[in-house]
Amino acid sequence: MKALNVLLALLVSALIAVGVFEGGLRLLGMGPPKVLNQFDSALGWSKQPGLSVSRKTGEYRAKFELNEHGFRDDADQSAAKPDGTTRVVALGDSFTLGFAVERDDLFVDQLEAWWQAEGSNVDVVNTGTEGYSTDQEVAWLLAHGDEWKPDVVLLFAYENDIYYNGQDSYGQFPKPRFTPGGELEPGTLTDPGERSFFQRTAIGNLVSSKPKPALFTPSNGGRQVLADFAPLFLGEAEALADPLARTAGALKALKAKCDQLGAKAVVVTIPSHSVVDETYAASFGEKVLGAERSAWDPNQPVEFLLAAAAAAGVPAIDPRAQLKAQHSDDKPLYYDVDFHLNPAGNRALASIVHDELQSMGVVAAPAQPVALAELAAGQEKEPGGLPGWLPWFLGLWLGVGGLYSSYYKDEKAPLAFLKVGALLGTVFTIAIGGTTLLGMLPPAVSRWALLGIVVAILGFVAYKLGDRIGTITELIVAFVGRGHWYLMPLVVILLTVGSLLVVAASSPLVAPFIYTLF
Repeated sequence: MKALNVLLALLVSALIAVGVFEGGLRLLGMGPPKVLNQFDSALGWSKQPGLSVSRKTGEYRAKFELNEHGFRDDADQSAAKPDGTTRVVALGDSFTLGFAVERDDLFVDQLEAWWQAEGSNVDVVNTGTEGYSTDQEVAWLLAHGDEWKPDVVLLFAYENDIYYNGQDSYGQFPKPRFTPGGELEPGTLTDPGERSFFQRTAIGNLVSSKPKPALFTPSNGGRQVLADFAPLFLGEAEALADPLARTAGALKALKAKCDQLGAKAVVVTIPSHSVVDETYAASFGEKVLGAERSAWDPNQPVEFLLAAAAAAGVPAIDPRAQLKAQHSDDKPLYYDVDFHLNPAGNRALASIVHDELQSMGVVAAPAQPVALAELAAGQEKEPGGLPGWLPWFLGLWLGVGGLYSSYYKDEKAPLAFLKVGALLGTVFTIAIGGTTLLGMLPPAVSRWALLGIVVAILGFVAYKLGDRIGTITELIVAFVGRGHWYLMPLVVILLTVGSLLVVAASSPLVAPFIYTLF
């Protein structure tokens, strides 16, 4: 029986260690990726209806609430189209989904709100799905267009569509594609299967092998890059022939389906950050592509997409000139690390698409013209209110200060509260200021910087504990040896908290950092 209890004690100790490591990785932002998608036998993958997920990096925060149709759209959205309503279906990838912005800042929602503010009864359906290429977007319309009955179909195309329009998979995930003639290739998509439990943990995400990305080697002998960057390189006509032909085929299918539905189709090209910002392009070419500026052109993918749209007979919007004019170093339109449009970039794109669709006659001129700036001003939240941390600070100050002054009765209450306030102020400064500083770093760098800070603090704690570590080890070994497995969680917690408090009491300089860990 004792052997069994010892085994259980060892098992509980191991589980505690694994749990602490798992929790620490998640706090450092190294947890498993939050997935919006599920397998779809027709499209490869689609978003999970009813899912709610939040994403956060040092650059952005975005919450995704998917309705019953799997759209990042209104909860009461219905396929039934009321009389007198103009329905606009937006097809696209992560830009259209709004990967890095809240819905209020997303160009799709801004367009809908703008049209409605102008008195137009327009319903915009956002089908944007991360990872989609042009062929999947068109395949969605083939499968669901009859149900949603669009009057206008806007297909937002990005440069990485070109490569993946020529592929029948995205990594390990299968996807449909079109022939150059505009026919959807027959075949059955195979479910790659759910992620295992281990892969859904932070530890599993850290140590499990990742699928190798598709790579491309430029014909001029440059270094290997991600294959979806191939359309950026000049002189790669042979390598790009098939994906370009299939891109044109997908747009031919878009045109045919829209003609059948009686809908107007428009392609909107979304240029990359390198197109509108030459300083960024120079850095991107050197660090990512490893190529001289003369060997590649960020405008080339846009030209390819515009040519494919023209070949398919689909009108297109090219927002490059307007975006370049609106971009500046103090008011950028893209994030620095993430490649998506930031809120300002989304507003700029919404303005361009709104005006271009009106000039093309795709959307009628409004009876009550409204400027986007006026609409945005009306949506701005009233400034003011308390910072979120202030109630916590005041509550802790009153509570801890009251306990301190009541325990140390020989110390005057004002001085007791002053000491507690100073300590809490230091702790909050470290927590809030440190978070802000880490947020200025690229996400990958900030995670490791935070890990380094935590390791440094814990290393200092181990140094200060000194010989006490041997005593702590003896206590744990004694409890394991006696088989007190049911006491192990309590023992570990008490020894951990006690050790940190001992170090905090003996080292005032590091105490605020230790309290911040709590």
